[in-house]
Amino acid sequence: MFQILKTEGRARRGVFTCAHGTAQTPVFMNVGTQGAIKGAVSSHDLKTLGCQIELSNTYHLHLRPGDGVVRQLGGLHRFMDWDGPILTDSGGFQVFSLSGLRKITEEGVTFASHIDGRRIFMGPEESMQIQSNLGSDIAMAFDECIENPAPFDYVEASCARTYRWLERCVAEHQRLNQQPGCVNPQQMLFGINQGGTYPELRVRHMEQIAQLPCDGFAIGGLAVGEPTQTMYDIIDAVEPHMPREKPRYLMGVGTPSNIIEGVARGIDFFDCVMPARNARHGKLFTWEGTINIKNEKYKLDDRPIDPACTCPTCAAFSRAYVRHLLAAGEMLAMRLAVMHNLHFYNELMARIRQALDEGRFEAFRAEYSEKLGRPAP
Repeated sequence: MFQILKTEGRARRGVFTCAHGTAQTPVFMNVGTQGAIKGAVSSHDLKTLGCQIELSNTYHLHLRPGDGVVRQLGGLHRFMDWDGPILTDSGGFQVFSLSGLRKITEEGVTFASHIDGRRIFMGPEESMQIQSNLGSDIAMAFDECIENPAPFDYVEASCARTYRWLERCVAEHQRLNQQPGCVNPQQMLFGINQGGTYPELRVRHMEQIAQLPCDGFAIGGLAVGEPTQTMYDIIDAVEPHMPREKPRYLMGVGTPSNIIEGVARGIDFFDCVMPARNARHGKLFTWEGTINIKNEKYKLDDRPIDPACTCPTCAAFSRAYVRHLLAAGEMLAMRLAVMHNLHFYNELMARIRQALDEGRFEAFRAEYSEKLGRPAP
């Protein structure tokens, strides 16, 4: 399932294999929340952009079109015509972001749909059932994603509940994979580490969940407003307690610099809405730093977004043209911008992997970690 090919410090170069193919790691998963990348980018485009793993959202697909509908249509792979690996998140983050619209009990969470207000219940078993219907390759455990900062006592109790929920997820996931007609009987399950910004709770929780038969482990509940250095400190505390032979996933992270620093700390999987969301607002990534394509100085700029980029946008269109499309409100603007940013992120991971293969990751980190977070000169 997961093989570590090489290491440099704590950074790991590996290969992940599942029912729908292989992914080279470290890997960035492109976020297709409702079975599509926002910005009119299709699953076919993802192949061109170098995507290895697509990520979709359990909460949103449960609300529409309904996981039962997706199951009847052959599962999420067939539904969106994507033949590579898919990870589905548990819905926990979305449910817990509805702070004023939900109620937490030991059994699970009752919440109001953001679409029509109808009351919905989701617990560990329901989350596993939805993800089984979707047929993803990796299902994420149902957990409580708390706010940062939060009181120590509440976080401690939340960690204990998340552990009990993970036990229930494991049992239900195993049961569903054995059912006749299961969409993907080889579906894997990743557990999620929580504990807020308290290193001692994070370590204790990681040591507990590492004893359960999960196929990989994620660090959740970060990149939600805490200082960046706090996030790095938590990873540093948790990573030594994560099983070495299993994939490690840092959820919802992040900037190119965050990713480089995460790899340096032993993380294998990343995801974030940032590249697509930023693109739709004109913030684009280049190998010289970020640019805001809406700026007046690009009005007559006939260069590609990044002369070093080989994406379909940079191969054919100028900065001036993309800027014009955004100013005119053309849908094509979002498509071209999103395709560029996603290609950049996937190329970033390819360059990280190459640097690890060649034993020069630390040199790559020194050159690009800070540079990619700054505006381009």
